[in-house]
Amino acid sequence: MGTVPPDAAAEFHDFFERHHAGLARLAHLLTGDADAADDLAADALVALWHRWDRVRAADHPAAYARGVVANLARSRIRSAVRERRRVALVWPLRAEHADGPDVPAVVDVQQALRTLPFRKRACVVLRHAFDLSERDTALALGISVGTVKSQTSKGVAQLEKLLDSDATAELVGERR
Repeated sequence: MGTVPPDAAAEFHDFFERHHAGLARLAHLLTGDADAADDLAADALVALWHRWDRVRAADHPAAYARGVVANLARSRIRSAVRERRRVALVWPLRAEHADGPDVPAVVDVQQALRTLPFRKRACVVLRHAFDLSERDTALALGISVGTVKSQTSKGVAQLEKLLDSDATAELVGERR
């Protein structure tokens, strides 16, 4: 990027300060990987900086940023799946032993979230963990409001099947 006007740098710095933590939290909830969350948020912010002229002119820069994080998370998940498949071809399968789950409900929900397809997971996370409206969720993911409604409803229904429905209702705030 060439010479940056001082006001653009200040705007970006302010945007960074206001949204970095939320973008990292979104990345963590989408990938289930706390270590990767800050990296994804940082990668997204670098990408936003390179396109800051376009981002700052957007109607909803935060939604644009969440969309970038979602796309980066999707790419990371796809890469991890491909890597696991390659490793599975080389490494012999071994039985994994797990004692009964002795973890808090939040961890159970995070694990259940990882079983959802990406779009459902993204809709559920943005709607319930980030308390975004259907419209803002649609903007962030580049999909229609109807798709957000459908994917969120189906995602919550899947989570309820996987988890105790009372715990799920409490964690998502009984909002559909």
